[in-house]
Formats: sequence, C-alpha cells, structure tokens
Amino acid sequence: MTSQRHSDDALLDAARDCVVEVGVRRTTLTDVAKRAGVSRMTLYRRFPDVKTLVRALMTREFTALLQRAEATGDTARQRLVAQAIAGIRLLAADPLMRRVLDLDAELMLPYLVQRLGSTQKLVEAFLVARVEQGHADGSIRPGHAAAQARLVLLTTQSLVLSVRPATSDLDFEQLLAELAAYLDAALS
Repeated sequence: MTSQRHSDDALLDAARDCVVEVGVRRTTLTDVAKRAGVSRMTLYRRFPDVKTLVRALMTREFTALLQRAEATGDTARQRLVAQAIAGIRLLAADPLMRRVLDLDAELMLPYLVQRLGSTQKLVEAFLVARVEQGHADGSIRPGHAAAQARLVLLTTQSLVLSVRPATSDLDFEQLLAELAAYLDAALS
C-alpha cells in the first residue's frame, strides 16, 4: 500500500503542477504522465480520465488545507469560526484554487447548483463535528447540527468562490473580520 500511495502522490503532484500551469481543461493525462515520469498506462490504470484525476487532486489538496487551518479559541464556536476564516484565507491564496477559478470556474458550477462534491462533504463532516462540540460545550445555540454546518459551508464557500469580485473595492481582511462576526453571531 505504501508504494501505491507514494505513486498516487507523485501522480497527483504532477497533476497539480499541470493544472497550475495550464488549467484543468488543458491538462491531459499524457502531460501528467510525462511530468510524473511514468508511462501513460500506469497513469490510466489508476486514473482513467482527467476528471477522476482532478477530483482526487482536489480532495487531497483541500483535505491537507483543512488540516492546516488553525483553530484558536476557548470554545468550540470560537475554534470553528477561526478555522473557517483560516481555511478561507488559505484557499484564497492557494495557487491551485486560484488557477481553477481563473481558467475553469465553470467546472465548479455543478457543485454550486446540482450536488455537493466529495470535498464539500468532507468539509461539511468536519463542520458537523465542530457544531456538535459547540452544542456540547454550550457555545453554539441548540439546533440541527447538519443544517447549521451546511449553512456555514455555503456561506464560507461563497466568499472563496467570489473572492475576486468581493475584494474589487473592499479589503479582504475586512471582509474576513465581518464574516467572522457574522458566523459567530449566527451560531451564538
């Protein structure tokens, strides 16, 4: 399993480099295989198409990003808000996310109007756990944890996806401060 995982990481690293360089639509499995130093068949066996490869890449990248988002605060609510803001800050600065939004934003549309993707579900599970912790310590008002988490997800993802127009005439850090106050008040 370790050699398979290492191989997957090398393939995903090569895919990340390709997407950052040319975008999702112009990334080909041939280019990724060449960049990873593997045969096309090796890549095809693991990832049959670019869509599958990019989905695995996004899940890996944003899982790691979520783990890097720092949580500070005495209560579960404070930690949830801090992690949400840290996550937005990291996503807004992430070269992969910026490139996807710059060149291939329409690829995000199904995850906004049709269904939640695996990365969104991962984030939502994380948020549900944080909301439940807030219910337990009394820092988050009673309510349906999944519904509360879903609204935090939808609210925060809207800023991530619209960071360019949102910051065309407003400071990003001021928006983040307002979002933190908004989330804190909504969950209180």
